[in-house]
Order: sequence, then structure tokens, then C-alpha cells
Amino acid sequence: MPTTSMIELAPPQERAFLVAVDTGDDPGWSAEDSLEELAALATTAGAEVVGAEWQNRRHVDPNWYLGKGKAEELVQAKGETGFTLLVADDELKPNQQKAFEELLKVKVLDRSGLILDIFAQHAQTHEGRLQVELAQLEYQLPRLTRLWTHLSRTGGGIGTRGPGETQLETDRRVIRDKIRKLKERVEVVRRQRETTARSRDRRLVPTVAIVGYTNAGKSSMLNALVGAEAAKVEDQLFATLDPTSRAVKLGDGQSAIVTDTVGFIHKLPHQLVDAFRATLEEVNRADVLLEVVDASDRHRQEHRTTVQAVLTELGAGDKPRLVAYNKTDLIDPAATDGDRPGPAVGEAVHVSALTGYGLETLRARLSALLAELWEDVDVALPYAAGELLARVRERGTVEVSYRARDVRVKGRVVPSLASELRAAAEAWRAGARNET
Repeated sequence: MPTTSMIELAPPQERAFLVAVDTGDDPGWSAEDSLEELAALATTAGAEVVGAEWQNRRHVDPNWYLGKGKAEELVQAKGETGFTLLVADDELKPNQQKAFEELLKVKVLDRSGLILDIFAQHAQTHEGRLQVELAQLEYQLPRLTRLWTHLSRTGGGIGTRGPGETQLETDRRVIRDKIRKLKERVEVVRRQRETTARSRDRRLVPTVAIVGYTNAGKSSMLNALVGAEAAKVEDQLFATLDPTSRAVKLGDGQSAIVTDTVGFIHKLPHQLVDAFRATLEEVNRADVLLEVVDASDRHRQEHRTTVQAVLTELGAGDKPRLVAYNKTDLIDPAATDGDRPGPAVGEAVHVSALTGYGLETLRARLSALLAELWEDVDVALPYAAGELLARVRERGTVEVSYRARDVRVKGRVVPSLASELRAAAEAWRAGARNET
């Protein structure tokens, strides 16, 4: 008998229509600018953007988001464009989302739901998927009564990936229980990261965390510094979700562990900041931050404001920082020459991760910034402190003098090693006093 095989057909591409309200409360961002970014998010999620509409209002309408009249105009827009997905640029209240769904008979998402969907697609590691699932459940909990029950479990599509596909029929008690269990597992991840960080601290390797707006070129920067493809690079928002750490050689023989972290974005859902806190603690543990900015983006200053706001929320807003204006080759023809050093102005360096322009200047500035954190020491240690002395030579710029009864160590070392040296010296002095 002839055999037949099942062919799994991909779901049709969703047609997205975007809406926004401009209240004038967001300096530097007009509704039109924000919709441009929202369109990029929708495209990254896999939708085809077929139209957009925004409205200037003093306040967002508490029931309709847009004014009721403007909302009703969307019925005509649906007939003209055939959109199957409505995406709002701000986080919608459950009643606003329900009003749109009943009026338009289509799926309705807000910016937060869209970003969560992209994270669900891009999380590759167990840790990343765990954190995305937690964020999605916390986002879904207050919206449980209006989840898209008219969709089948297998319907899929934007906003239903990840736990959204398996939690449509659960009640609040079950979701709360799962959130509790996920938080416990995320806490395990946090403790594992702390253990890894303590091990790294014992080796006294300085750490640098790459931060910046999504798609500014952070992963490309890590790859350029490493000299190999260490992190995934794609020209889309949130292409890299899971952190990647690599050893990087800097100037003057200095080396560091450099970590590429998740990108930030305008109106980043608070659920993501909370859920990814375990991962983002890499930012807090870092000695220095390397902030990568897309020099060619006209909103680069607004992007920096967004990055600063998230860093402040994480408690890392005042950390030592070097700013790298990346993609300089898109605005300066000289930057296409990868052998040129690239200018350094104040706390910023102009570079191109693509061409290599300014990378040596960047390495030298990072090395200098790390060295500025070092402390002066002048201590006496016993001959028995051989393991500590070996680490001093490895991770410090010091002179070691062997004397009759002790070893003098004078120079500059990292702060953690300076504390260890002073404690060892004090213990040695106390022991010597007791002997006499």
C-alpha cells in the first residue's frame, strides 16, 4: 500500500496594524518615532506591518486607549488592510484590550506582549527560557479572563509562543503556583551565577559588562574584541538574549572577562527587568561597563537615556563606564579603514566593530579605566604566603623584595587583592608581636 506523510504547514503570516497615543510626556520620542520602533519589533516577531495610526491626546483614554471615535475608525482600516493583529505602543489595561478585541474581532497585543513574544522566540538556553516563561506568566496573570480563548491551542502566532500556548485554560491559582516555582528556580540560577562569580574573583580577573540599546552592535563588539565569533549577530532587535562571556586581551598585557548582556529598549516591560534580574546581575558584578551606542541612529541620545534608566533600576547607574560610539563607519568615511586608531573624546571612543576602526584605542581605554580602579599597597608578608605572592605577580604591577624575615610588596593591585594583602599583612604583624 502506498504510504502517506504528514506535511506540517507554517501558519499564515499575521498582518499587524499599529496604534499609538502621543501625550507629549515622553521627551525626545514622538508617537511616529515610537511606532517606527514598534514596527521593527513586529517584523522581528514575524508579522507583516500593514498600517499604523496615532492620535495626539492629553491623556490615554481609560476605556479605549485611543479615543472611542478613533478606535471605531479602525473597523474601516481593518476592511481596507485586512489586518489580523492590532498592536498598541503602550501597555494596555485588560479592559482596553478586551474593548479592542470585541470591536475588531482580532487578536490584540501591546508593546510588552510583543517584546515578550520575541524573547520567547530567541531564548536558547535553559536559563533564558526559564526567565522568559516567568515574565510571560506574570504578564498573563492580570489578563487571564481575556486570553484569546477563540484561538485553538495549536493556532500559535505572535503573542502565544512559550507558556501562552499551554496556559490558556489554567486558573489564577495554578498560574500563581507556577510563578512561585519558577521564581525558586530563577533563584537557583542566581546562586549558581554568584558561585561562578566568586570563583572568577578568586582568580582576580577583571570583568567588563557590555550594555546598550538593542541592535546597537553589542554582540558584534564582543566578537571584534575576542577576534572570533563568540556571540550570535543578526540585524534585528533582541537577536542576542542569553549572556555570553569571553576572555579578551586589552592594552599593556591586561586581560578581562567581557560579557555581552541583553539589550535594553524604550518602554522595556518591567516583567522582563524583574525576571532577568539574575542575568542582569552580571552588570552589577562587573568592574566596568562598556556602553555601546549606535552612532548612526538619530535617537542615540534617547537610547542612552533609556539605558541609564534601566541601569539605575538595577543599581548600576554609577558604575565606571566607557562609551563606545559604534557603527562610526556609517557616518564617517575614515572609519572604513580598520587600521586607523579612532578618536577618544572624554569618556567616549568612536569605533566600528565591523571594520575594526578604533578597536585598539578602545582596548587601551578599557585597560586604563580598569587600572584606575587599582589601589596602592606597601605591605610585608611572610615567606609562607607563596600562593598569595604568586597571584600578586599575576594580577598586579608590583615590586617584590625578599628581606631577612619577610617579603615586601609595593605597587598597585586590584581592590579585592589589596584588601587580601592588607589582611594578610596585619595577621603577620599580629603574629610577630605575639612571638615577642
